[in-house]
Amino acid sequence: MKKTLSRSIISLILAAAFLLGLGFLCVKYIIDSDMWASQSYNPYMVSGQGLSNAGDVLDRNGVVLATSKDGERLYNENENTRKALLHTVGDGSYNIATAVETAYRDRISGHSKIFGYGLPQSLKGKNNLTLTLDSDVCTEVYEAFDGRKGACFVYNYKTGEILCMVSTPTYDPSNIPETLEDGSYLNNCISSTYTPGSIYKIITAAAGLEYIENYEDMTFTCEGEKQIGNYEVTCLEEHGTLDLKNAFAYSCNIAFGDTALKAGRENMQKVSDKAGITKSFRIGEVFTAQGHFDLKNADDISTAWSGIGQYTDTVCPAQMAILCGAIAQGGETRLPHYVKGENSGKSGRLFSENTANKLDELMRYTISDYYGDSMFEGLTVCAKTGTAEVGEGKLPNGWMVGYSKDEDAPLAFAVVVEEGDYGFYSAGPIARIAMLGSAEALRNN
Repeated sequence: MKKTLSRSIISLILAAAFLLGLGFLCVKYIIDSDMWASQSYNPYMVSGQGLSNAGDVLDRNGVVLATSKDGERLYNENENTRKALLHTVGDGSYNIATAVETAYRDRISGHSKIFGYGLPQSLKGKNNLTLTLDSDVCTEVYEAFDGRKGACFVYNYKTGEILCMVSTPTYDPSNIPETLEDGSYLNNCISSTYTPGSIYKIITAAAGLEYIENYEDMTFTCEGEKQIGNYEVTCLEEHGTLDLKNAFAYSCNIAFGDTALKAGRENMQKVSDKAGITKSFRIGEVFTAQGHFDLKNADDISTAWSGIGQYTDTVCPAQMAILCGAIAQGGETRLPHYVKGENSGKSGRLFSENTANKLDELMRYTISDYYGDSMFEGLTVCAKTGTAEVGEGKLPNGWMVGYSKDEDAPLAFAVVVEEGDYGFYSAGPIARIAMLGSAEALRNN
């Protein structure tokens, strides 16, 4: 009798577990069926049928970037526009993770939670997607790269809308070559990381402001090089005695190597982590690559070089734009998105309000008193350039990151040009085109 009762209890437990598991599976199907059905291993999607009658992809002005006609997927008539928007729109192959034809394929392909992809085309709803990007601005920026590799990312830090997102190398989705350049599938704006060089002095300055007493009043002496142990930190020129604003504007390596050492490894790590360098941020349905900053095994010379944006430091362009958006808004910002109507949430606090305000002063001084406001005519821009050594006999990568303070054009940006050498000369002109074009796009609608 006891054995029978025990078996009955065990059977009831197993039956309950089965029913709970079945219920969980049903709930997950209802919630995630779009995602499961749209995976690249689904034969329907792999065969290309998933996009053969998919909805249109439009830019913020209603320009058609991709459409379906007679069972064929077609892209914008302008070749440079197709190349500029490849990593945002796609090529029908699902190889580009950030493309809406990949990340949003369930929405544009008309998947139904009840009928799957089996509904006749006549019964499917119109599944168009409108992007926040301006295709004219993206095309102009792509042309400004002039065959060089890199990334340009501009977004509205108040609304989160991305206006420009261009990654190279790229290719024409209407005429896909048999052999692609390495990295052609990667959206460098979101999915790649680079050595930052002097743009990392934004983070180092933040560490100084938070952990070094009277840091704003310090002066630095630059003789072109400084001995640290058996090694040297070198600077591009002998700057003499500099206050903090001019050390930042002139991008003095000696000053920021000293800052990193005075702040200390632990505090440099804290500030880097808090600023989001080692995090992954959400951008719509995708996530940024994580940057890298790790001083666990660093000696003094490595710590100094890390404060200059070398050593093992890496950052993602979108991360840097988000970081700049946070400085513009007192330490926290809205995260970017590129499909109209989405909301990626907020960054969380990356800097204290006081630190953000002090960084704002440094970055504004760099443009107003060093480079000149004519560089971004009509905008009030705060920025930092960078020249990042990458070794292997290659020229340095050129960087420029920053934001505009204008009420009608609240834009944050990051531009990197691979083997661009000095950031001002390589990334600067692209940043100018991207920012002026994006500001005009915002002001016009």
